[in-house]
Amino acid sequence: MKKWKIFGIYLGALLIFIGVLFLSIHVFTLRRVTGIIFFIVLIVEATIIVRAVYLAKKNPTKKKLKRFILFTLLGISTVIITVANVAIYKFTVPINQLLSSPTLNSRQLKSTKKASKKMVEKVSDEGFVLLKNQQQALPLIKQSHVSIFGSASVAPVYGGSGSGAGNEKENVTLQQGLKNAGFQVNPHLTKYYKSHKIETKKQNNFNLVGADYRLKEPNLSQQQLTNARDYANTALIVLSRRGGEGGDLPTSMAKYDGNKRQNYLELTSQEKNLIQKVKAKKFKRVIAVINSSNPMELGFLNDQGIDGAILIGGPGATGMNSLGNILAGKVDPSGRLTDTYAYDATSSPAYVNSGNFTYANHAKGQENAKYVDYAEGIYVGYRYYETRYVDNKTNKTDEKSYHQAVQYPFGYGLSYTKFDQKVIKYSSDANNISMTVKVKNTGGYVGKDVVQMYYSAPYYEGGIEKAHVNLAAFDKTKRLKPGQSQQIKLKLKVSDMASYDYKQSKAYVLDAGHYKINLMNNSHDVIASRNYTVPKKVIYNKNGQRSGDQNAAKNQFDQANGNLTYLSRANWQETFPKAVNHKTASKQLLAQINRKNVTNKSTDKPINFAHNGLKLADLKNVDYSSNRWDKYLAQFSVSQMKYLIGNSLFSTQSIPSQGVPGTVDTDGPAGLNNILRGVNGVQYCSAVVTGSTWNSKLIKQAGKALGNELKANGNAGVYAPAVNIHRTPFSGRNFEYYSEDGLLSGKSAAAFVSGIKSKGVFTYVKHFALNDQETNRDKGVSVWANEQAIREVYLKAFEIPVKEGKTTAIMSSYNRIGGTWSGADKGLMTNVLRKEWGFKGMVVTDMNLYDYQDVDQGIRAGNDMMLSSFGKEPTKLSNTNTGKQAMRRATHHILYTLANSSAMTITTAFPKWIIYTGIVEGVLLGLLSWGYAKVAKPKNKDIVD
Repeated sequence: MKKWKIFGIYLGALLIFIGVLFLSIHVFTLRRVTGIIFFIVLIVEATIIVRAVYLAKKNPTKKKLKRFILFTLLGISTVIITVANVAIYKFTVPINQLLSSPTLNSRQLKSTKKASKKMVEKVSDEGFVLLKNQQQALPLIKQSHVSIFGSASVAPVYGGSGSGAGNEKENVTLQQGLKNAGFQVNPHLTKYYKSHKIETKKQNNFNLVGADYRLKEPNLSQQQLTNARDYANTALIVLSRRGGEGGDLPTSMAKYDGNKRQNYLELTSQEKNLIQKVKAKKFKRVIAVINSSNPMELGFLNDQGIDGAILIGGPGATGMNSLGNILAGKVDPSGRLTDTYAYDATSSPAYVNSGNFTYANHAKGQENAKYVDYAEGIYVGYRYYETRYVDNKTNKTDEKSYHQAVQYPFGYGLSYTKFDQKVIKYSSDANNISMTVKVKNTGGYVGKDVVQMYYSAPYYEGGIEKAHVNLAAFDKTKRLKPGQSQQIKLKLKVSDMASYDYKQSKAYVLDAGHYKINLMNNSHDVIASRNYTVPKKVIYNKNGQRSGDQNAAKNQFDQANGNLTYLSRANWQETFPKAVNHKTASKQLLAQINRKNVTNKSTDKPINFAHNGLKLADLKNVDYSSNRWDKYLAQFSVSQMKYLIGNSLFSTQSIPSQGVPGTVDTDGPAGLNNILRGVNGVQYCSAVVTGSTWNSKLIKQAGKALGNELKANGNAGVYAPAVNIHRTPFSGRNFEYYSEDGLLSGKSAAAFVSGIKSKGVFTYVKHFALNDQETNRDKGVSVWANEQAIREVYLKAFEIPVKEGKTTAIMSSYNRIGGTWSGADKGLMTNVLRKEWGFKGMVVTDMNLYDYQDVDQGIRAGNDMMLSSFGKEPTKLSNTNTGKQAMRRATHHILYTLANSSAMTITTAFPKWIIYTGIVEGVLLGLLSWGYAKVAKPKNKDIVD
């Protein structure tokens, strides 16, 4: 046959092959398409080899060694092609994530980016907290020159590392922010600090170990200090602390060239030395700028030599503009603290049991045998500090002891102006309480004020534990001019004052007695108080659940109690937590930690299959419980369900035959941060700054701005917000979480979710639940806590965005609750989340890297998708009626979320890489065929007669 005919046949076959791939992409899943390629390649390779063997036998050669070497090389090439196809098949999902990008509109990208930058500044305007303003040192109205001290002045912390990180290259610097506000910044100090700057270690996305905790301050000479004072009457001292995913803040600085007895949140000797030097130079004003989302030990701010202080947390892309405008008096600071600032960051009872704890009797190599005891119970943050110094009989606070422990209470924050708050209307009945507050600006600046309502419940020794005060409701005024006023109405459901009794009633209980409904400046200072009386104990059980619950709450976490002695206000000294390392785990616990089996029900029926001609678009806005869903779900094969469940690496997978689109999902809590693709958007403020606005309306606007930016970048889902609790000041990801308080966290998250969701983007609220430290999180640390603390403190932050924000996605956590991985805890994933709270949507794992994140256990409990790099589909353990029922439920949850999102309208990228792969495969196979033929059929002179 002539060569051109052979080439024509080859080219025709290649075109047919590409055509088959093109059609397959529109019918089959990408995994199936790469499987088809692999299958065809194997057939072609086998055909080529058989033909070559036949020709070789028919044409023996004199040059046997040469033929052997060439056949060996061709064989190796064949193996390489085969192995490459195996890899492509195995890693279809991550390859597609890396090589396929959604179609983007450059104009939309530009406009949404611009809007996000403006929004970051708005949030910072209201989220920065004025801590001190001695003799009205601020604002700096007539002070145009400033000297800025501190290494952090040229290396500020804009956010954190890990999922909550962002691209900081375009961020407004501190110097730029002040210049934009009209200040002249000392250039000599800036140049000096830049020349002595410590280069922060870059984030390794594949090995997240927290942050760079080194702290260094260069030693300024007296002449430099004098020159700085001559340049400006105002000195700013910037102090930063950073946090990051994968590690908690150091409780000893020994590893970081520091004092082993000193923790990271204390001032270093170098920082103390800098402050003393600056104070000694007698600047007219010395202002401290605290650039940390973790509560530092700020006792030094009480010194007379420090005239003012402002907390800026993680200011994000444009927050430094806000700092400049606040210092200049163009913006009145209105932020309030989301945490208690104690003089000693280690004084909370939770601190005692935070960090690394290992069971003494774990087997060699059994690294999962880690634990942490939440022995403080409900007494976290202000719930501890505001209760610890209260006499249980008189309800009087030992103010001296309190103020020795607490520097700034939860909810604290100053303003340039003054406000007067008065209760002008109060009403209550058996179900609801409302308080109308008139807020009047009595000062000289335009500003906003935060209205905070707390309740105090009656406490009976030996009964249910109760904090002395609990945040009940809050709101923020509009911008009020001097003399202007506004009425704010705060509402509280009576059932929300119930405490969870896990011992006796095993339900929420509203104790009989006298309750105080307090209007407060913060968690400590009362403005006005009203009484509310409950005549008879109310138990919210099967006879009547709390308002907002779908079903009455009952004990779900008895297995997590751990037989601990929990902190009680009845006897602080006797019950104060003690750290117990190297406890002995029971055989049952060790077996549970390493459990691989699943439970099947003999009563579960087989699932039905049918072809009903439906596509996912037909299910948009269809009620979750409609039988139309049953008809649609019956169309999915077991392999299709497994594919959806097991392959959700920053995405959900497309099933073209069922009309299911593929999506691109992304981190994060502080703006678009696709770690896998290296795509970043505008860096938003840290969640602490956002929460510090105490402004749900503004947070919703921020959610809308981020939603627009995510949608413009082709993202249908975002792994945010993160709502774990600031259990201690040392958690590495506190910057990513809002607060020590579940209600403030939950309300902030609900507003953020609502804003993002309004743009069609679904939000994976994370990390569900009790993932409150980074240490040992990846080892499935067992968290031991009582059910009251679990529900009232830690789950509250998730409950509100589910009920009020209507989120349709959740991310489970790495840790265990007791001995059970959170994603396999049916009490959490189904009984609480879905049956009690009424959640409708899907649950994805955190990055699924570990064996204990078991897919078969997860889908049975209610964890629907595996965020897995290499695919983690249900195994043969789920080829049972129970397993298939679980897969169908998970599929329902996933598809319900997708059907009611922008996934249905975003144009996903056509996977061109598969076509290119097919072309390359065709060329390689052609060359391989030619090579085998040339070797098998040598030139006539080399053939043995």
